[in-house]
Amino acid sequence: MDTHTEEAKDTKDVQDNLKDVRNRIQLACEASGRKAKEIRLLLATKTVPDTKISAAIQAGETLLGENKVQELQHKYPRLRQHSHIEWHFIGHLQTNKVKEVLKYATMIHSVDRLKLGQALHNQLTKENNKMDILVQVNTSYEESKFGVSPEDTLALIESLSIFETLNIKGLMTIGKLNAKQEETRNCFRLLKKVQKQVIERGLPGVTMNILSMGMSGDFEVAIEEGATMIRVGSSIFGERMYPDHYYWNEHSAR
Repeated sequence: MDTHTEEAKDTKDVQDNLKDVRNRIQLACEASGRKAKEIRLLLATKTVPDTKISAAIQAGETLLGENKVQELQHKYPRLRQHSHIEWHFIGHLQTNKVKEVLKYATMIHSVDRLKLGQALHNQLTKENNKMDILVQVNTSYEESKFGVSPEDTLALIESLSIFETLNIKGLMTIGKLNAKQEETRNCFRLLKKVQKQVIERGLPGVTMNILSMGMSGDFEVAIEEGATMIRVGSSIFGERMYPDHYYWNEHSAR
């Protein structure tokens, strides 16, 4: 198969998969009495080639998410002709990568400790800028995952809220990987519970409008439990060469 034919096939596959995912979102919303326009679809583009990402953009998608700073650095300039797209950073962020990620991302989903918040604030202050963030919560209590514990989330948000450069927009979690549906559902319900606790606290400058939860294998459940943003990769772009834990269980990078 020549390159042109392969690219045409990739484009058709991605666009067909997008239609299927959008249909699944619609059905999940109907099942839970919600409207599809309440859900933002973020395309998880880790290891995905430019041609497939461009196919999704051509189909009308605008929200992209990367897990690794180095990959974001490489992709951003190659796709910058699509000026309307928005990049989110959804992976574990080391403090020494803060300056770099701020060049590209419009939202960071994975703020999970005060040290990272401080580093973001320091750099944003130098740049006279602000950044939308989500606080990552480890709702499955798995040691292999990053994220603040549900019990410590409110205290972390209280501490982060003193940084006027950080716009705290909501929460993010990763459902328990390779789990039964009810175990995953409990993770999402717990994030919703934490969201309510934060809202009740009424912290100045803190909004809790975004619940980023649900991936290819569990986003219908996430929608049923209140997700407003879902992060979908393999259901759109096809299976990847590495398993999920390569992207999400990154404790070796701490």
